[in-house]
Amino acid sequence: MKGETRTCDLLIIGTGMAGMAAALFAAKKGITTIQMGLPGEINFASGLLDLMAVHPLGENRPWKNPWACIQALVRDEPVHPYGRIAPEDIRAAFSEITEFLAAFGLPYAGYGSRNVQLLTPAGTVKTTYRVPLSMWKGVEAWRDKPACLLVDFKGMKGFSARQITEIQKPDWPGLRSARIALPGFKGEAYPVTMARALESPDTGTALVEAVKPHLRGESVIGFPAFLGFEDTARLIAFLETELGAQVFEIPTMPPSLGGLRLQRAFEKGLPTLGVQALYQKQVRGVERLASGDFRFESGGADLDTLVRAKGAVLATGRFFGKGLHAGRTGIRETVFGLPVRQPESRTEWHYPDFLSPEGHPVNRAGLETDEWFRPLGKDGTPAYKNLFAAGSILAHQDWTRMKCGSGLAVATAFKAVTGFLSGG
Repeated sequence: MKGETRTCDLLIIGTGMAGMAAALFAAKKGITTIQMGLPGEINFASGLLDLMAVHPLGENRPWKNPWACIQALVRDEPVHPYGRIAPEDIRAAFSEITEFLAAFGLPYAGYGSRNVQLLTPAGTVKTTYRVPLSMWKGVEAWRDKPACLLVDFKGMKGFSARQITEIQKPDWPGLRSARIALPGFKGEAYPVTMARALESPDTGTALVEAVKPHLRGESVIGFPAFLGFEDTARLIAFLETELGAQVFEIPTMPPSLGGLRLQRAFEKGLPTLGVQALYQKQVRGVERLASGDFRFESGGADLDTLVRAKGAVLATGRFFGKGLHAGRTGIRETVFGLPVRQPESRTEWHYPDFLSPEGHPVNRAGLETDEWFRPLGKDGTPAYKNLFAAGSILAHQDWTRMKCGSGLAVATAFKAVTGFLSGG
């Protein structure tokens, strides 16, 4: 055994949106907090913050008012995690996290109590609740349909301004596209490389000169979300001045800069609140001590750290985050071996229709909890008084189709931390 032993009040297991939110809420409440996990899951986030948009799933109808959508969902499906959280707590959690992100360079915008709609890299329209400020003028442009130029780059994959234009042209006649080659770049255009380069004044000027010949009097210009990594606002202001048009970003396919910007804001901000980050370590074993505390074994390639915690929040995600593992005989939870609510046999995981609008039963597999989001054991009572769960590992939700991923993560993290502080 090498390394060290650390102690804390609360260990957050996971570095996705739920884990980051739980670490923030805990630290803000004065709880000594350690966060552990391998970074990467949040990189696949779009940067958009969903709250709630689709119910019932079979109708696939987006709601304008996410709060009314949540109310209808809880009425029809009271077992959904939102059914255990008061609306005022969801609002408080969302407000707290967006204020934090703005303070660390990632401001968000929205319509108050309404969802917004914006273009996606596939040319479709996405309904969400809050968007990065760099994308807000794109929300307004899609709504008002002014003369608009969409720009992409040679060597870029997963984003076609021409495709977006062709799909939207019937409803947006003033939409055009252009593909440019940015001087100094050859081969594939990688998001982080492009974003870092564009923060250089010389590259920003080169972008202006490359775009100008394609303008035909458009008042708005849309770019893929490459416009800087940490100083996007400055670059957009520069482009607007030099090009004489409003500028906005369009989300890109994952892994995206939107997710990387989220990760960067959390990594900058959480340590200032006292969160101790163990971002290159995984939980490799856990022991319940006689005192009721947990002792976690963790490490990278070698076992090198022990963490003793009075409680823990399990925010490890589903299959992609490795919080759940699907095997030949069923689905298991990977850290504590907790029971997972799931269809009785693998043949019941999916409906015959692969594209079933209701989703598949396996999408709602996850941990059953009590009202404080403490995971239940086999006897139907909390497995541990001081263990909580948050985010997509929870049962009875299909966050992808319901368009509630960030809301689910943030709100359940808020309730889990509150539960720990109150003793459940």
